[in-house]
Amino acid sequence: MAATNLIGLDIGSMSIRAVETARGKEGPVLANFGEVPLPEGAVQAGVIHDEKVVVAALRHLWSSAKLRGRDVVLGVTNPQTVVRELSLPNLPLRELRKSLPFQVREMLPLPVDKSLLDFFPLEASEDGKTLRGLLIAAPKEAVLTAVHAIEQAGLHVARVDLASFALLRAASYLDEKVEAIVDIGAHATSVVVHHDGSPLIVRTLPRGGAEITERIAARVGATVPEAESIKCRVGLLDDGGPDTAAVVREAIRPLISEIGSSFTYLTTGDRQARVARVALSGGGAQLPGLVDALRQQLDIDVVIADPMARVKERRQSKRPGYDRLRAAAAVSIGLTLGAA
Repeated sequence: MAATNLIGLDIGSMSIRAVETARGKEGPVLANFGEVPLPEGAVQAGVIHDEKVVVAALRHLWSSAKLRGRDVVLGVTNPQTVVRELSLPNLPLRELRKSLPFQVREMLPLPVDKSLLDFFPLEASEDGKTLRGLLIAAPKEAVLTAVHAIEQAGLHVARVDLASFALLRAASYLDEKVEAIVDIGAHATSVVVHHDGSPLIVRTLPRGGAEITERIAARVGATVPEAESIKCRVGLLDDGGPDTAAVVREAIRPLISEIGSSFTYLTTGDRQARVARVALSGGGAQLPGLVDALRQQLDIDVVIADPMARVKERRQSKRPGYDRLRAAAAVSIGLTLGAA
């Protein structure tokens, strides 16, 4: 029997997703997956506000999906998370990480004692004296609250990882082009720009599908469920009614604008680059007409990401919910790949 990896756990605003992979002879194999919905307000912007609800949802998820493992790798998505490129003395990685609180104290919006710090190395300088990489600083309270809820559900957090790095592992297409992976969730959108797997920009935008729904509801005088139906059914397609499509287009404009502005950083500094392809993932990526709208407004090739690109599929994995997995589970899959 193939050995089982840690379970990738993604706690979002609308649902909790878990993916279990196994190490097969030809690489990672999808062993199991599951998703359970969360009531509105239980989790917001990556922060758990109702621990009891989340604990109950986790227990239900493990029971209903028949997940075997109890050890998980948790994905972190939070608009307050800072990912910044910097160069540090080229020390052994363990020593370098211990020195982070003293070296980055003045760079962070949050106090060092309220942040969880890590460093993702990219490359050493030619003389070997410095190491260029990405500083990661996440709000400590939000992460520890999630870890506590998971432990209350009878599970164990073996690792914590940045959701954007998980996206990169699962959904990146490796070639000479600079690619942006954009994962649109309910209340946050993750943007990671990379070149051949090496991250260039990592951002979390405090916008997502729920904001679009609320804007539609306010514009047409509908309830939130009615607006969600309009968004999912019509989207940006004129054949659903040009007036309705115009409302949706207006509602999504701020998100598209922020996605585009995320790329402007690449045109400054010494290492200038231009995004040549956008790969969409997440539940919001299924909005009808979104691919064409982004392609037109950003003048960039836009595709739907395939989070299963590096994972083999078992026949029995294609059960109800499989299409949803392809749409929304890129983070969970990438978390398991990083834990292999």
